[in-house]
Amino acid sequence: MDIEQKQAELVDYFVKQAESFEGSALVNLIVEATSHPSLFAFSEILSVPTVIELEGTGNSIYRALLRMYAYGTWSEYKSDAHRLPQLVPDQVLKLKQLTVLTLAELNKVLPYDTLMQELDVTNVRELEDFLINSCMYVGIVRGKLDQLRRCFEVQFAAGRDLRPQQLSSMIETLANWLSTSDKLLVSIQEKIKWADSMGEIDKKHRKEVDERVEEVKKALSAKQASIDLRGHEEIFSELGGVMDYEEDRSRPKRRRHPVG
Repeated sequence: MDIEQKQAELVDYFVKQAESFEGSALVNLIVEATSHPSLFAFSEILSVPTVIELEGTGNSIYRALLRMYAYGTWSEYKSDAHRLPQLVPDQVLKLKQLTVLTLAELNKVLPYDTLMQELDVTNVRELEDFLINSCMYVGIVRGKLDQLRRCFEVQFAAGRDLRPQQLSSMIETLANWLSTSDKLLVSIQEKIKWADSMGEIDKKHRKEVDERVEEVKKALSAKQASIDLRGHEEIFSELGGVMDYEEDRSRPKRRRHPVG
């Protein structure tokens, strides 16, 4: 099962659970979701009516926590830690993984120094272990660790939930992509038509060449037959002369009597 399908199934599960929970049961569900090792999308859970209803209650900090997992980073959590629930180790790990995804959205070459600062990692070995075991092995990112340049080159990163203010920008990006795709499709169709027409021309040319080759073959065959016939006639003529000569030699000669 690929990561997208697994995400969809987990999101569907937690959304259905959240719709039927409230109070402390809903709080526990939010803690479970933000601790789950394979869940990296939270905006759909955040928009469930029972979760929205937490706003203004004593459990509103858990909706704020869920919002942090949907859009925030580890450094942002530390800035607001005084008004958010304390995290368990699995939640810390999850938020750091999400932080890598956010950084990967902004830049495809991530300096080690930036990553260590954002993730509260003290040395390169610890950072590389985290990137390999907690990110690449999990499947949320792929890339190359460059120890010489001290950076992580991102080749793939799973997408995070879109912040509300990013929606218009994303719509514009998708519209531009759709327009470019339409133009590219028209160009491809024109090239296909051109290739088809050139194919027809080439086919016609080949047919003409084949017909011409056949004509030449027939002409050569006829000429060869004519040459062979003349050769045979000359041979027969020569044979005829020889036979006449032999015939003359074979005839008995009459003796001449002296005239007295």
